[in-house]
Amino acid sequence: MMSKKKLTIPQMKAMKKAGKRFVMSTAYDYPSALLIEKTDIEMILVGDSLGMTMLGYDSTVPVTMEDMVHHIKPVVKGAPNCFVVGDLPFGSYNISVEDAVRNSVKLMKDAGADAVKLEGGETVAETVRVLVRAGIPVMAHIGLTPQMISQLGGFKVQGRDAMSARKIVEDAQALEEAGAFGIVLECVPAPIAKMITEKLTIPTIGIGAGAGCDGQVLVFHDMLGLFEKFLPKFAKQYANLGPTIVEALSSYSEEVRTGCFPDEEHSFSMSLEEVEKIFKNS
Repeated sequence: MMSKKKLTIPQMKAMKKAGKRFVMSTAYDYPSALLIEKTDIEMILVGDSLGMTMLGYDSTVPVTMEDMVHHIKPVVKGAPNCFVVGDLPFGSYNISVEDAVRNSVKLMKDAGADAVKLEGGETVAETVRVLVRAGIPVMAHIGLTPQMISQLGGFKVQGRDAMSARKIVEDAQALEEAGAFGIVLECVPAPIAKMITEKLTIPTIGIGAGAGCDGQVLVFHDMLGLFEKFLPKFAKQYANLGPTIVEALSSYSEEVRTGCFPDEEHSFSMSLEEVEKIFKNS
């Protein structure tokens, strides 16, 4: 197994300064975390995308704090040497900064996350500032913000015209100034993401934002072909495990129905003498 040590926030800033790239993957359960732990991937995002990949929702909006805690815990256990970021779900930080602090503490104390992530630009800058003052590391998220999908009119690229692109740049600067240690840029044109990355002293993590970011994140199920509902344009599929799993399950089903499984190799035996004792005493 590959030996690695958990990344720290100061190390992330040093990596950015040195031009070293970050790698982040989502994970939502213990088996996935165990697999990621065996690689040199440094960071895991337990995203509220679990609403779609794990819970069957059409968006991230229905995800609750209980859902997040439930899924973060096994990931932390399975990948002790990965820096784990937990999403604050919709409604957990939008109403008041008190809610934001209380729920962020819950993700860190009860679930074991190393940091929290929230969506929004200048509108959440004060919330970020309060969280950081309370000792909570915050990763920001701008561009396509899935929790606000109704306002955005769907899963669309953001910042394609000068005015909206300028707003994304301003959001990024406001979030850095508020104390965020990093920013996820989702579905942002590559030139804008590169511009933001060059302007900021904190790392940027891209998802559908081009190669100019300091790091990249992909959804575990997308890159491994485990989610067939849709595949975003930006998601490269490194394996297509879905059909392989379906084939294996079908083979299992056929062998059970034809009596091929379980066979002698996959059954437990006992001595003939002991079997005879049973019949004698019955």
